[in-house]
Amino acid sequence: MPKKLYGFLLFSLLFLNVFFLTAVVSFHVTKRGETVSVPDLSGMSLEEARGALEELKLSLIQSGIELHAQYEKGQIIAQAPLPKTRSHLNTVVRVVVSAGKEKVTVPDFQGRSLQAILPSLGSTGVRKGNITHVHSSRYSAGRIIGQYPLAGQEVPVQSPINFLVSEGEEEETFLMPDLLGRQVSHARKMLEDMGFRLGPIRRSYYRGYEPGIIINQSPSQGSIIKKRNTIILEVTK
Repeated sequence: MPKKLYGFLLFSLLFLNVFFLTAVVSFHVTKRGETVSVPDLSGMSLEEARGALEELKLSLIQSGIELHAQYEKGQIIAQAPLPKTRSHLNTVVRVVVSAGKEKVTVPDFQGRSLQAILPSLGSTGVRKGNITHVHSSRYSAGRIIGQYPLAGQEVPVQSPINFLVSEGEEEETFLMPDLLGRQVSHARKMLEDMGFRLGPIRRSYYRGYEPGIIINQSPSQGSIIKKRNTIILEVTK
């Protein structure tokens, strides 16, 4: 083989080797520098999260387990890197998994004053839910008649407790009679015999009327009143 041809072939082989070596190195550098956006794994199980990461050529490691009020046992509650972080391929994503919701035993609030328990309710591990008021002859106003969940039940921390609260015994209502022009002594006896409260009587001069005649009243005729309401009368002197 002529020397020139031999030299040319040798040079060509060296050139091809260098070309392919450079291409391989360049490929690995490119792959090593490629990044992907880390997905949000919150609420996923480990199996679900691992599958989502493998599709992006990322891996997963469980780094902890904690009680959590929102996520069920086995669901992911935290991760690093954070969601939407740009990370290189083969990056390890570390996750913390929920150990479940911490539970507390519901205290017995029945018969207690709602206003008295509210300031310290959070310290028992529960919170205020809906409040419904009803009249009750057994419980005084402001006292708790019932609750849900019931006392003794186990519920997740910070669960709402609904209360049924007494407004006291329902009072009878009456229509205020027309007392104008009547003698105050007769009207007073009638009202007191019926159990109404009479306030101090105001006395004024009024031409044409003898003393002791009612010339003004509060509440006015026809008003709806209860026995605890105070009736004010103005009479002539």
